[in-house]
Amino acid sequence: MQTVEFSRCRGMGTRVVSWALMSCALVLGTGGCGPVEEPPAEPVSPGVRGQELESDNALSINGLSFNGLSFNGLSFNGLSFNGLSSSAFKSWFQSNPARADEVMRYVVRCAVPVGQTRSFTDTVTGRRYTWPGSLGLAPVWSTGAAAPVAEQQLVSACLAAHVNAFGVSVPISLVGRNAVGGVLAYTPDELNGFPKEESCFFGNLFTGQGIFAGSRGTLLSQNTSSSRACAVVDNSGSQRMNCSPLVYVGDCSRHCSLDPLGLFYADCDYSGNHFRPLTTRLRGQDIYRCGDGTCQVTESCGNANWYNSCQADCGVCK
Repeated sequence: MQTVEFSRCRGMGTRVVSWALMSCALVLGTGGCGPVEEPPAEPVSPGVRGQELESDNALSINGLSFNGLSFNGLSFNGLSFNGLSSSAFKSWFQSNPARADEVMRYVVRCAVPVGQTRSFTDTVTGRRYTWPGSLGLAPVWSTGAAAPVAEQQLVSACLAAHVNAFGVSVPISLVGRNAVGGVLAYTPDELNGFPKEESCFFGNLFTGQGIFAGSRGTLLSQNTSSSRACAVVDNSGSQRMNCSPLVYVGDCSRHCSLDPLGLFYADCDYSGNHFRPLTTRLRGQDIYRCGDGTCQVTESCGNANWYNSCQADCGVCK
């Protein structure tokens, strides 16, 4: 496994408008935050299982990944930068190492190919952080060059897909194409194991164009729920939660066109802007039902058999 130390950053003029944007721009901005150059990983063809990677909190294989990024990593706060350097990255990281570590874990997972890592040593504490790559959505940036727009869009979509409003981690399957048009590797077992077509995610955190989510259908009824409440809709056609700055835009098909493979969306047009999206799939067991014997994080006490009033699992409110 190849390891690259974050060792130099080149200037960037892109405006940074979110916490995740701040972290991503430090490593993926239009001016580039270049790690030491290393050769890209060998591509994996669709339907062929690639190298397995044990990350620091879960197994991630091909397009199979785990969500759990907190909304603190995706909250807009109006920050802007005229230029970045390695000292700026250190200052940002040291201002909140725990949160920065969380965000960087997902940034590198999304951007860098499996089998490679990116590392940073905090000169104040002496602690070395190492983040494994997985999805390889940003092959240009992964070689040390500036990230083109397509890579900015895909990493933005990937970060949004990994956000979990409940702060829990459940496996998701991401399908789509990387910035050079290659299909994210998947297997028939993965598609069969993740049969629930969930959402599409698109946008660009790096340019201030926003971040958006759509649904691929109605997965929830009154007595079912999911920790993926920011994008999975119920039979009312609405989100269960307001997940700002993630904007819900309705059914994916209203804004996005399907890829010829039919498994995911290839392009999304929103407010006159075109974005490269990613599409997510869920396991059946991650759709929770009131009455299954477990009071899930998505359920609450009450007197009915609904997800938000689930006496069977969570008891009567006291």
